[in-house]
Amino acid sequence: MTRLGLYIHWPYCQAKCPYCDFNSHVVRSIDMDAWADAYLSEIKQLSEITEGRVLSSVFFGGGTPSLMSRDLVARVMDAIRSAWPIANDWEVTLEANPTSVEADRFAAYRMAGVNRISMGAQALNDTDLRRLGRLHTVAEARDAFAVARDAFDRVSFDLIYARQDQSLAAWEDELGQALEMSIDHLSLYQLTIEPGTAFGDRFAKGGLAGLPDEDLAADMYELTQRMCNAAGMPAYEVSNHARPGAESQHNLIYWTGADYIGIGPGAHGRLTLGGKRYATVSESAPVQWLSMVSKSDLSPTSWDVLSADDQISEALMMGLRLNSGVALERLAQLGADLDDRIAPLVEAGFLKVDDQALQTTSEGRIMLNAVLRELIAG
Repeated sequence: MTRLGLYIHWPYCQAKCPYCDFNSHVVRSIDMDAWADAYLSEIKQLSEITEGRVLSSVFFGGGTPSLMSRDLVARVMDAIRSAWPIANDWEVTLEANPTSVEADRFAAYRMAGVNRISMGAQALNDTDLRRLGRLHTVAEARDAFAVARDAFDRVSFDLIYARQDQSLAAWEDELGQALEMSIDHLSLYQLTIEPGTAFGDRFAKGGLAGLPDEDLAADMYELTQRMCNAAGMPAYEVSNHARPGAESQHNLIYWTGADYIGIGPGAHGRLTLGGKRYATVSESAPVQWLSMVSKSDLSPTSWDVLSADDQISEALMMGLRLNSGVALERLAQLGADLDDRIAPLVEAGFLKVDDQALQTTSEGRIMLNAVLRELIAG
């Protein structure tokens, strides 16, 4: 039986960032007790569906889960431990923003069972933090990171690069600062302009001047790889870097095609039940989701059976993000017949194959979307 993860979506933030296309919302007040009751109801129902499975990771994502009250996190963690057998080395991550970090709150999360923090720093430059719509300063981010380090052995943080008017030298300096601060994990993302976001609307109207061209963005990516490798934090996934053994176990569940439960508004899941693999999705609007759960204990709104072709596509899209690639055994079990598509990509230097896995080369990771289009075409 594959590993099992649990994702819990908290949909609220202090402000909506202009680049964000996640299911996040800003409200004046939150009934923490109502959310606790809803989460506990979902945990009960979904644990019955997955009875006997051992839970190896939990991820509180959002939104800004560090806005959750101490009591809410504690109640959810108690319910989780009661609902599933727990792996001895389980990983429990909670996402946090620097503006919502308090030492006593973090200590309470640690007491509840959270053992890893993922912090949204996003930039180490005050001007760019304002451009990104962030509410914190660099000084506040550094202070929050220090608080997190005092409370947790494992702390990761995110940075966004390829920002407006950012030079290669400026990114080199900023990344150097990040590597000096880091403990064991960094998530380093190129700025992506998503449709439906504030940045997407501005870009469509000709705004967002100063974004890097493809050559500069590629140079920034390659610089990132060199600096992180030299610091002992190589990429294990396109945008994620870790010291050996400190990889995000929860995210590896996604990328390796293991099972995970999604709880909360808009949460997605992948579950193998009765020999079939299901894609689950919950109602995305927070108020409606809360109402549905309180009235009917209704777990994920939709359950769709994934065909073999769907699973092959997912295996490629997720697994080729990893340096370790996609296990050939897994592709064979799914009945994948890709030799004619793989061969030219190997010849072009974008893919490589050994006796265990199909992997992207360093050149292939830069061109990953194009590689995937060729593999999944038709």
